[in-house]
Amino acid sequence: MNNLCKKFTFLTVCMFVFAMLVSGCGSSDEAAKSSAPAAKADSGTSKTLTALREKGVLVVGSSNDAPFAYMDASTNQFSGVDAVIIKEVAKRLGIEKVEMKQIPFENLLLELNNKTIDMVTDAMYIKKERLDKALFTDVWYKEGEAVVVKKDSTIQTKDDLKDKVLGGQKGTAFLEVAQKWLDAGKAKDLKIFNSQAELMMAVNTGKIDACVTDGIVASYTLKQNSSLDLRVLSPYDAEAAGKIGAALRFEDKDFLAEVNKTLNDMKADGTLTKILEGFGLNKDYVVSVDEGKTTNTK
Repeated sequence: MNNLCKKFTFLTVCMFVFAMLVSGCGSSDEAAKSSAPAAKADSGTSKTLTALREKGVLVVGSSNDAPFAYMDASTNQFSGVDAVIIKEVAKRLGIEKVEMKQIPFENLLLELNNKTIDMVTDAMYIKKERLDKALFTDVWYKEGEAVVVKKDSTIQTKDDLKDKVLGGQKGTAFLEVAQKWLDAGKAKDLKIFNSQAELMMAVNTGKIDACVTDGIVASYTLKQNSSLDLRVLSPYDAEAAGKIGAALRFEDKDFLAEVNKTLNDMKADGTLTKILEGFGLNKDYVVSVDEGKTTNTK
């Protein structure tokens, strides 16, 4: 009888210990479950930003035009005013690296929506037809077009272009300006080129009489390349003064909000102005937080 009691007592103790172990495991599971929501709340980020942080790289599209977003041949680094801005945005968002993928300007939004890049950063004007294709950030800065001619050209004002052949870069707002002038009889003909380099060289070699191009790019190009026998028409009042921003996919609205907050923090603390000044852009190019709000259509 005593042996039976001992066996019963032993079995009872074993069952109690087992129950405690099971209970303990259950408590651990419950604790883990209860801590999971806290981890999610702590992250507080969009799915897109979370994925980019995990990947460690933000891939941006550019047509490789200096001084906005280009690969510096001497350093093999992503450089330019747009490059510096997006690198600072990425750094503040916790994304380790920014890489540039070179894409023809007219295909940038197409490649964005094909998901071969995460964002477009290439001095892109925020325009209605582009807002139909992508989301745009708040304004980074503003600029306008310039007319470039040979140094010894007789062209002194826009009125002198009436019998001249103009050039423009495919996919840009400045090509639209040149087309408008042609349609209005203010130019003789219009030729279209695929890149800024081709456009400037066409003027330099006399293939065209003048080109309508980005004012910042034109000034930078002539400063960097003394072999170009060109000048920017001055004085000149820009017709296509526009506002620059970065493009994202429609599905990335939460990520857009994160980028905009970071961008506007950079405006508020003076970082963005310092970046622009570093590229020779004065206060005329600066857009305040309030003035720079973008209204997306979708």
